[in-house]
Amino acid sequence: MAGVALLWTAAGVVAFRLSRGADAPVVPAEAARPPSTAPRLVSVGPRLTSNETSQPLALHGERLVPGLRLSLGPPLSLELPVTVVDAGHAFARLPGHVPLSEDLTQAVVEARLVAPAGSPAPEGSAPLTVVNDTAFPDLTAMVASPDGGRLFILSPPTDTVFSLDVASGKVEARAVGDGPSAFATWKDARGKAWLGVVHRYQPELRVYALDEGADVAPRVLPAPLGASGLEVDGARAVAYVAEQVEDRVRALSLEDGRERWSARVDPNPRALARWKDLLAVGSLQTGQLELLRQADGALVSTVVPGPGVAIVGGYTERFRAQVMGGKAPRALVASEKLGRVFMASLGPNIGPNPQRMEVSNNSGVAVVDPARAEFVRHRGFGAGVTEGLALDESTGLLYAADVGIGRVRVLDARALMSNSDAEARGAVLQELALPPPEGTPRIRPAEDFQKKGRAGEELHSGPRSVVLSPDGRTLYVLNRFTRTVAVVDVREARAGKARVLRQLPVVPSRAQAKRRLGQVLYYVDLGRTGITCDGCHVEGHTGGVFYEKTKPNRIYRSPTVLGSRDTPPYFTPASQHSLMETARFVGGRNRFHDPDPTDEEVEALTLFTSLMVTPPNPFRGEDGAPRETVTLPDGRSGHPARGRALFEGRGRCTECHPAPLYTLDQDAATRGQYLDVGTPIALPLRVELQDLVVGAAPPSLVGTWDMWPLLTSATAGYGVRDGHLVVETRFPLRAVLESAGPKHGGASDLTPAERDDLLAFLLTL
Repeated sequence: MAGVALLWTAAGVVAFRLSRGADAPVVPAEAARPPSTAPRLVSVGPRLTSNETSQPLALHGERLVPGLRLSLGPPLSLELPVTVVDAGHAFARLPGHVPLSEDLTQAVVEARLVAPAGSPAPEGSAPLTVVNDTAFPDLTAMVASPDGGRLFILSPPTDTVFSLDVASGKVEARAVGDGPSAFATWKDARGKAWLGVVHRYQPELRVYALDEGADVAPRVLPAPLGASGLEVDGARAVAYVAEQVEDRVRALSLEDGRERWSARVDPNPRALARWKDLLAVGSLQTGQLELLRQADGALVSTVVPGPGVAIVGGYTERFRAQVMGGKAPRALVASEKLGRVFMASLGPNIGPNPQRMEVSNNSGVAVVDPARAEFVRHRGFGAGVTEGLALDESTGLLYAADVGIGRVRVLDARALMSNSDAEARGAVLQELALPPPEGTPRIRPAEDFQKKGRAGEELHSGPRSVVLSPDGRTLYVLNRFTRTVAVVDVREARAGKARVLRQLPVVPSRAQAKRRLGQVLYYVDLGRTGITCDGCHVEGHTGGVFYEKTKPNRIYRSPTVLGSRDTPPYFTPASQHSLMETARFVGGRNRFHDPDPTDEEVEALTLFTSLMVTPPNPFRGEDGAPRETVTLPDGRSGHPARGRALFEGRGRCTECHPAPLYTLDQDAATRGQYLDVGTPIALPLRVELQDLVVGAAPPSLVGTWDMWPLLTSATAGYGVRDGHLVVETRFPLRAVLESAGPKHGGASDLTPAERDDLLAFLLTL
């Protein structure tokens, strides 16, 4: 019987010998083994996804054929249909709300292909991480019924609106559509009360009659996908919906759902407010406030702070001459009586300055005169992050919730809007601490708070939204981190004597405890520096631009954290090589190292940020595959399948952006490369005060459809005029492609139609 001898090298087995005799030939292994004909799975993208909603998956492999299915191992134990478009590309869709154990933060499953009976068994596997968001209630917004008897509280990950009876404290949960994102209450022309809910992942406006039981089905009206904001004019029966897929505001009839008008606005609109015949729209990415005509959506004016704008209070007051733009409007409240719109934000954005002051966060409230389209003043607080606003027109008191330090500020609205900066400086009447309930887990030992200028233990509450009772005597404060509503007596608020009466629990669950501590760390301002993770990365996403980084100091765009855990290193040039390194470095720096984060804090913050998932791509079909044709943001259209062929072929894009995450940083063997591809290295704003660095890491292209601006320098989106930033394009992908030179792939050789196809493909990633 013949024996077998293996021939080894450092690379492994390269041949084998059958010992039939002394002169038996050596047969190369590849010659003895016929090439495989079996389908092979190479990777799945994205590698990180969520069970919050249905998620499209891209499968990359070899010899893929129709009839394959995708098997996802325990604890999911699912088998999904696969759409194969060619031998190397296939697509599937992970269903939403896949149940996982409540305390399990994430599940790493093995993905494999399954072939029909009688076909060769597929080869290869790939990991897929599914984040357990459906077991992580997160209370993000609150509104009151028109009579003030009930509060409605939004929890997007669990598809729930909670109804809280303010008299009894009784809570009822109402299941709504997929990814509720914004809601409003109103009375119609007949005096009937309603609640409306729009959704991020389901194109519906659900309208509930508040005089009917929770078991009565709502009216369902068509609404845009990706809804992010809702404002309702009950008397005229019009709902204004902001959405972040096409970046539009749409006016919808509440009678039949008909679209009355649609208007393009700046990227990622969210905060909305009506003032007389105008609608104010705030962009999270440009920091601008656009005023539209309610009748037809026409743009009336754009309001943004510029050089010389009045800043009163906070670290940036002395840098008003170097203001280069605005920062994300987080809340808006309008008053026809006072003739103003009040805006919560991190203040005017300070650009290059001789003192090299960086990260210009100065949380506060801005005053806008909509009649004159004027940014009047920003009253900065210097610490925290102002989120929610509520205005009592009868008393002229403005209430501002600060999620960063766990307090509500009581402000004199008339002092804020006066002609005197000195009077505006005295507008803060009280800072009311909102202590967390007994037994709330702390991020650090109790003795580490409220000393050396640090915030107190109330930062564990996380006040996010504020609502006044109809009589103005009671303020309700939604606490995001403790999932409670604080009841505050504000009858003596003008005298600085507002007081917390009680806390009403909404969701008692403390599942995923370390992740919840990480959430606190992401949003709070322990050092009272005004700098938090969320300050630069709003809800984990992008946050415009900032003058930052100490060395080199320059204007950078704020990149997304979503899905970033798989693409280290971080910063330009690279300085942190993992999320844990980044959490330790940034966590300490945000506080000015007073104090440095503990190991436990670093672990919790790392966990929380590692679970931030890129949202599902809206340009994919029900089977998870790209649509046949995609309408581009500038009105042109393209074919993603043709664009993919160009991306992998003549465009030479895969040299720097390989699948599945479309960046060299996705794998240890190729990450950390800083390349000069000829793109602009800086915005031309006081360049002599910027430390310029040539080259950047090729970013991941997953989720680029929702990115603005692009390029490390932010020059794809922003321009400079009269000493401040201006929005040059709302479609930065087009700007990157049109300006690409011979060093940046092969895009410069493509025809206009081919570029449209390539852009259509990029929008589907």
